[in-house]
Amino acid sequence: MDNNAVEVVGYVAMAILVVSFIPRELRWVRIINFVGCVLFVIYGILLGWKYPLIISNGIIALIQVYHLFRKKKAATTENH
Repeated sequence: MDNNAVEVVGYVAMAILVVSFIPRELRWVRIINFVGCVLFVIYGILLGWKYPLIISNGIIALIQVYHLFRKKKAATTENH
């Protein structure tokens, strides 16, 4: 992949991460933030396996998924 395309991935990831803090509903913050983190992981790989970028965003993405499913499971349990 050429350097311009790699940079575009980085800029899109950055924009999505920033936009993720705009929604008022925490669920949407987590979903959008997750997408941004995944793009940052891809960006880190495309840059040549930049582990600090990959690891930090991978962990944050997993935390977002954990909270999304934990909250969904809690809501399902409350409705029964």
